[in-house]
Amino acid sequence: MSETSTTRSAIVAPVSVPATPRVTSRPLTRICLLIGGLIVTVAISLRFGAHPLSWADLGQLWFNVTGATVDRATVSVLVYAIRLPRIIAALAIGSGLSVAGAAYQGLFRNSLVSPDILGASSGAAFGAALGIMLSFSVVAIQGMAFASGLGAVVLTYALSRSVGGGTFTLRLVLTGMVVGSLGMAGVAVIKTLADPYSKLPLITYWLLGSLSSVTMLDVKLLLPPLVLGVAVLVALRWPLNVMALGEDEARALGVPTGKVRVLTLLSATLVTAVSVAVAGVIGWVGLMIPHLVRFWIGPNHRDLLPTSLLLGALFLLWADNLARWLFTVELPLGVVTCVCGIPVFLILLRRASSSWSD
Repeated sequence: MSETSTTRSAIVAPVSVPATPRVTSRPLTRICLLIGGLIVTVAISLRFGAHPLSWADLGQLWFNVTGATVDRATVSVLVYAIRLPRIIAALAIGSGLSVAGAAYQGLFRNSLVSPDILGASSGAAFGAALGIMLSFSVVAIQGMAFASGLGAVVLTYALSRSVGGGTFTLRLVLTGMVVGSLGMAGVAVIKTLADPYSKLPLITYWLLGSLSSVTMLDVKLLLPPLVLGVAVLVALRWPLNVMALGEDEARALGVPTGKVRVLTLLSATLVTAVSVAVAGVIGWVGLMIPHLVRFWIGPNHRDLLPTSLLLGALFLLWADNLARWLFTVELPLGVVTCVCGIPVFLILLRRASSSWSD
């Protein structure tokens, strides 16, 4: 319901993080600043939109404040039926994609990988496009997107184990690129076959990412798997730190590298697939936010994952606000994240260039 009508990572040399990252604040101060920013942003997001509300309008809804300019019933619909669901979804998806991206980058020891590297986004896009073409219900479309996203990663993992040559991580990334390309080819076929007047515009808009149609039911379906996946990834922060030293060293220190790898892949895929199922394909969040946080606080996953969670939520909520506010017609969210993400990422790459290996 609306108020108005990634680049896939290539196989590149790992971008090393400076040995002495610049830390601008103590962890507690940093966390408090991000939480404060989230609270202020949520309040602003509730107030402004196609139909702006005053603070008194919001106050009458919860605290019986006088001086409201809009009746209580209208404020209730705007807040509970339209704005609050997409705010919660933006916070959840932004935090989930950021944590998944940080975990993937730690697992692959490459700062340029993103949550869709194993084909989860492409697989979910194929499932959703197929559901839209077949005129399924919204819940069925989300279910198909979720199932096909998980299926794509399972296929990637199975193929990587069946082929020989190179390290397992390299095989996993290469097969992920193949499966992802296969998924996007399937999407292209569906777009060719879909009704150009009714189904094709829906598929195209969904592929660009949007929270305009998110309802509270979508939020209820989104939160349980996303919270589960994020909780597992945060719980794996110490093994991911050790695995950054290399799998041989990690095994020597008693880390079950196989189990950690599978749990990380499954949890990050779960988060990515359920996010794509609800909001469509939203790029750059899982790639840019962990990279930005790594320059801010360093590569230690103990701090990296929680900070990525908060900053990712803050970033996507502001991106969704810009999508709603910039023009009279709402922009696709994926376009906003791309426009915001590319210059920031180029700046980060320029700062990292001095530490690249020839």
